Amino acid sequence: INPQKRAYVRRIEFRGNTKTADPVLRREMRQMEGGSANNALIELSKVRLERIGFFKEVGVETIPVSGTDDQIDVVYSVEEQPSGSVGANLGYSQGYGLMLGANLTENNFLGTGKQVGIGINKSTYQSSLNFSYTEPYFTADGVSAGYSIYARETDYSRLRLQPFSQNTKGASLNWSYPISEIQRIGFGLGYEYLELNLGDYVSSQVIEDFVSANGNWFRSVNFNLNWVKSTLNRGIFATRGTSQRLGLDLSMPGSGLEYYKITYKGSHLRGLTKQLTLKLNADLGYGESYGDTTQMPFFKNFYSGGLGSVRGYKKYTLGPRNTPVGGYSYSRPVGGNVQVVLGAEVIFPLPFVKDQRSIQSSIFLDAGNIFNTKCGNIQINCFDIKEGELRYSVGLGATWLSGFGPITFSVAKPLNSQPGDETEAFQFSLGNQF
Repeated sequence: INPQKRAYVRRIEFRGNTKTADPVLRREMRQMEGGSANNALIELSKVRLERIGFFKEVGVETIPVSGTDDQIDVVYSVEEQPSGSVGANLGYSQGYGLMLGANLTENNFLGTGKQVGIGINKSTYQSSLNFSYTEPYFTADGVSAGYSIYARETDYSRLRLQPFSQNTKGASLNWSYPISEIQRIGFGLGYEYLELNLGDYVSSQVIEDFVSANGNWFRSVNFNLNWVKSTLNRGIFATRGTSQRLGLDLSMPGSGLEYYKITYKGSHLRGLTKQLTLKLNADLGYGESYGDTTQMPFFKNFYSGGLGSVRGYKKYTLGPRNTPVGGYSYSRPVGGNVQVVLGAEVIFPLPFVKDQRSIQSSIFLDAGNIFNTKCGNIQINCFDIKEGELRYSVGLGATWLSGFGPITFSVAKPLNSQPGDETEAFQFSLGNQF
């Protein structure tokens, strides 16, 4: 190729995609066949293939076309990885207990790039039935559309939370629009029927007050709006880049419940060395009731503690706790309307592991708690937002993407646990709950 002449792309080829159809890869291309060769667009196309999460590794090479001095072929080589699971589901997680089920969870259904989920699951605390479908390219310019239908029965007493159960049925429609190469705006509408079953006794003043003022069954129309921005270099186990998501969930005026929740989740990864990556995380949330609903529904509260939040503390146990009534002495977590979870990790390769692409290990510092801006006079461990009430922990964690689902564990030491906090040094989760 003559460097002084403009080169053109004759053909774009894909190799190694034995499952994923060529059009699924081709729609991620920003370098077009027949167009002028642009190194930046060729590299951007490679990054987009890495971000969709279907491939362990993506490579690209440009090959001069024989007999010409101004044409090249661009060849992308991919190595596929599992993008879901089909069949029986078996797992165990601290906080969830034994999880059994039959499901199909596939982000690349039959190689089409469509996301399909069908699940019938039962765990110690929950039985669920759901179906979901998303078409990432509902239109050629990348507008996605999807829907979901679900039914759940949840017994929160099995999670060591409150002595009530909740039956929920609902459906939703969702859309997402690209506003740039790295940003999307999404919105959705849903309907939900929710019924509370308090059983023969109630041991919480929070539950008693809410049910007496608002009832125990609700029909709601829900609206959600979200903004997502991602420059991560991979869809799974990223090592560079930034990801942010800002969301609003609103139960519409006139619904059986009237409340809203605003959430933000972000992470930033940067290289310390070739082998080490610094990862910073933030998971924030705020919720409140409005209209005829007298207070934030306690079953819509934020909860924290355990894997995915502040490790070293038992799952969902941080923050405000109930005031026992009726002669009961045990105080259970009730959650709160404010969530603050922060974290810093150093990701490092495990020694003696040949394929590092399916496992990620780190040392971490977690910080966070659940707060309430409207604490009751007799509520236990309830605080408005205070830096001094954050809980901290340090430890070691790892996740392995096995053939039957992710296996995650952590060994953590709480740094400033207080009387009443429930700590847990070793935590693990085996398999997925759909």
